[in-house]
Amino acid sequence: MVAAELGNQEIRTGAISARNISKVFINGDGERTVALSKLNAEIRAGEFVCLIGPSGCGKSTFLRLVAGLSQPTEGEILLDEQLITGAGYERGLVFQDPTLFPWLNIHDNIAYGLKIRHIYQEHKKEVNEFIRLVGLQGFEKSFPHQLSGGMAQRASLARALVNNPKVLLLDEPLGALDAFTRMNMQDEILRIWKERGTTMLMVTHDVDEAIYLSDRIFVMTPRPAKIEEIIEVDIGRGENYGRQRDSTDFLKLRSKILQILDFTGKAHIPEYYL
Repeated sequence: MVAAELGNQEIRTGAISARNISKVFINGDGERTVALSKLNAEIRAGEFVCLIGPSGCGKSTFLRLVAGLSQPTEGEILLDEQLITGAGYERGLVFQDPTLFPWLNIHDNIAYGLKIRHIYQEHKKEVNEFIRLVGLQGFEKSFPHQLSGGMAQRASLARALVNNPKVLLLDEPLGALDAFTRMNMQDEILRIWKERGTTMLMVTHDVDEAIYLSDRIFVMTPRPAKIEEIIEVDIGRGENYGRQRDSTDFLKLRSKILQILDFTGKAHIPEYYL
């Protein structure tokens, strides 16, 4: 996000540095699973980055480490050169399922973080601003079960954004939506990204989605995961900041990423793309 301006130069916050990250899980029988091994990544402030790779390779594990919900076994992750040691409101997290509180209406769901931080009264107007930002005007008093999947996910986005995070972490947030709603939500996320200037880090299994949204794509290896290749998405953006899905450049880049994933000729294709 934009923190300040110095002359005509914007000063942005939200830069992430992951340095030699390893993560090992040990089950009840003492068996070790190495999810991440010596992973290094640099994400620029205000950038939109997608993580893509085989199912179970550690994409969501990395996201949880950035969120501070788990700690690396080795290495360190920094946000604006400050070590991440736990969860914090400067990092918002949106899951595949909306995870709204069913007993609260949409307004109160979005306001929840402000209330538990005891800053609701001074930021009360911002709740309505974020309801407008995600297009939920008129549904403030509705409950989660009264909303469509896409509308519920909009509410989850607003709940994460109302805390004014430097970084928004998105863990397959559109995976449960139908194709038409998914494309609309992609455009909504891009619009919010451009309007807010928030750093976005998103896990997806959809190569087309990654190309459509990202500045850069981090392609991860099978577990134990590292970043195998970083793809610069140097295709121009349209008026809605997305990209023309049927353009030659788009299709060429799609083919390149699928080749990196070793998609061609695999008998177990769904593991790599679904």
